[in-house]
Amino acid sequence: MSQENLTPQQAALAAIPRPDKDAEPAGRGRGKRRRKVSYLTANKIDYVDYKETNILRRFINDRGKIMPSRQTGNTAKQQRMISSAIRKAREMALLPFVVTEMGPDRGRADFPRRPRRDDDRAPRENPEGE
Repeated sequence: MSQENLTPQQAALAAIPRPDKDAEPAGRGRGKRRRKVSYLTANKIDYVDYKETNILRRFINDRGKIMPSRQTGNTAKQQRMISSAIRKAREMALLPFVVTEMGPDRGRADFPRRPRRDDDRAPRENPEGE
């Protein structure tokens, strides 16, 4: 565009000095993170059976949920194999679906409840008019 066809906003933006694209960045960049190596890859395990609960427990968190592959380092194929084996082991009752034991810091046990009084509730209206 030529200078005479610019709007005031475009002219103001054109006047701002821009950094050189080849120059080094001012701050430290994050860089590339190394991908986490899977337990299965490190130990050269090709297949995990649903009966191998000691291996499957590595891929379940303390709440009983299947851990994501970004935490375990599993490939997509390994993650599918692990999650199907965990589901099968849960069906066979080798692994729990949910961990029911709550620690002392979990839950609402430390909040005292107000005792309930009957007169706090509003009286019920009978729709039949009895």
